[in-house]
Amino acid sequence: MANEDKKDFNAMLHKDTGMPKVQIVTDEKTIQKYGGSRMYFAPPLYYDEVMKRIPEGRLTTVGEIRSYFAENGHADFTDPITAGIFVSIAAWASYQRTEDITPYWRTLKANGELNPKYPGGVEAQKEKLEAEGHSVGQKGRTNIKYYVKDFEKVLYPLT
Repeated sequence: MANEDKKDFNAMLHKDTGMPKVQIVTDEKTIQKYGGSRMYFAPPLYYDEVMKRIPEGRLTTVGEIRSYFAENGHADFTDPITAGIFVSIAAWASYQRTEDITPYWRTLKANGELNPKYPGGVEAQKEKLEAEGHSVGQKGRTNIKYYVKDFEKVLYPLT
């Protein structure tokens, strides 16, 4: 996202988007990739609510949240594009508030990767995670990515 300082993310978080909803996908490649044709769309506020449930010392991933929504929404999968956008909206909305904080830094990308689209980028997320006792390492020489080591051991069950 760009121009984060000029956007009202809390308004985006609460905007009526016509969700939740299930959409039937007919593209065969998508059906094969995700294992079915029923694609669930959760509104941004749902992501915020789930992210708030993750206690200190525990973590989740966008993929775990997507699986949770698909299961509870009686769908085969949750749309990955809106999931990534809505997790970022929840993070920035929390960053803009002075109370009712969402611990967005506890929500990782796939394979425990830190999210560069969060407020302050990976450095800020790394600092918050390390303050909670997590060990963060990096991979790559030119395209450096940061990961929480052994994140699977501290995943918080959403169900």
